[in-house]
Amino acid sequence: MKRLIEKGLMFGNLIEVSSPQLVERYNRALKALTGKETALSDFHIDISGFSPEIGDEFGDRLYLNPNGCNRQFILLTTSQKTAPLLHIKFSTSRDILQRFIEANERQLFALTAQDAVIGELANSVYEMSSPLKLLDIRKVTVEADTIGGHVADANQLGGLIERFRTEPDGWRDDDLIAQMIALAKKTGDVTRVPISLPAMRFEQSSFWTAHFGGVYVFGDTPVPAVISVLPRATLAALPKVKVMDLGQRNAIAEWMVTNALVEPIVQARGMDAGAVLRQKMDFILVDAADALGLDLGDARRTELRKIAQRLGDALPPAFLGLAALLRWVERAGPWPQLTSEHPAYFYTLRASTGPQRDLVNMLLAELAPMDVRQMFITHKELFYANYATWSEKKRRYVADFLEREYKVDTQGARAALFGPEPSMDARHQLPHIARDLGQIVGPWGAVKRGKL
Repeated sequence: MKRLIEKGLMFGNLIEVSSPQLVERYNRALKALTGKETALSDFHIDISGFSPEIGDEFGDRLYLNPNGCNRQFILLTTSQKTAPLLHIKFSTSRDILQRFIEANERQLFALTAQDAVIGELANSVYEMSSPLKLLDIRKVTVEADTIGGHVADANQLGGLIERFRTEPDGWRDDDLIAQMIALAKKTGDVTRVPISLPAMRFEQSSFWTAHFGGVYVFGDTPVPAVISVLPRATLAALPKVKVMDLGQRNAIAEWMVTNALVEPIVQARGMDAGAVLRQKMDFILVDAADALGLDLGDARRTELRKIAQRLGDALPPAFLGLAALLRWVERAGPWPQLTSEHPAYFYTLRASTGPQRDLVNMLLAELAPMDVRQMFITHKELFYANYATWSEKKRRYVADFLEREYKVDTQGARAALFGPEPSMDARHQLPHIARDLGQIVGPWGAVKRGKL
């Protein structure tokens, strides 16, 4: 992983904590949440305040996420909103934290100037002993305050001020006035500079979780579904949802098309389909050459073309399927009929615009695992796990490619591959479901019915 760290592809954009004042604040926050303190004098933190260095020190990568269920957080600065979230257990956690910080940025800026802010992403469940618990998660509540309880004190002071103003003898109540003065010394004049950090609730009906070997929960699609990385038999019977696993390609394809969750990249607006197809083919060639121990050379396209010629009849079916599609794009061949059973099928798709766009692209990274660029962008946990298993040659190729082709313009690359970020209206608009099974037509023809 050292190469990824050096190239800024892992642990990038973490916030450095090195001043004695911030280290002391962090320790007080850490003590309040976990009962522990760090002996480190400098370290880095992610958007939630988790530090990989402190995780190593404690021998616990979940020291802010007990049971991997209700993530706690420590905010030292609002700059944390741009940092990544490490060791993700729920795919929605970073987005929720970022939206919480942005919605309360002015208050948090003022509060973190004096103290650390601590809080929790509270699910409606507190442990994950059974897959059934996944269906109980509907909302996440974010509650936060400073270590010194400035927000709670401000709320209390506001109530006392209201009593002072409305009770007939409030101005003569010495105990009431004494309480107000004591709290005002901690909070300042809340009538002029209000302190408010209300609890915020976020919907979480569709998400990915690392629990149970990796599970995708689509609770707000017209046809709700749960898709497991492990065989679906490892999950308990789940009521009122379709349960599938990654091995059921036909069933997943039918479900995706039925719920209008995907679109062919060759029909996607604004996409250079030819360039995207060529790059996917390069990734597949690199994977095939690496598996056979072939020399990648500098892994440029000219070298990869030579590898394709050497492989001949041994070219992977996914490569051949994409090559047929590329010929059609360039008007040099007929329209290919790629069924959902074809190894190239999921490489030809991207998520449709809508509230599940990012989650569907994350799922597609699992179904098309040789597309390392999409995996890195949409599913970093999977990317890092796979990277650890690759040969040194493939690691070097992938890291160099991402540094050269992706890191220089991350936003532009994401927009080119997946389209613009959906508007708020699109985020909450459910896709149109095909009621007539005759309408269930995939990108390359009718989708073969899967066993659900």
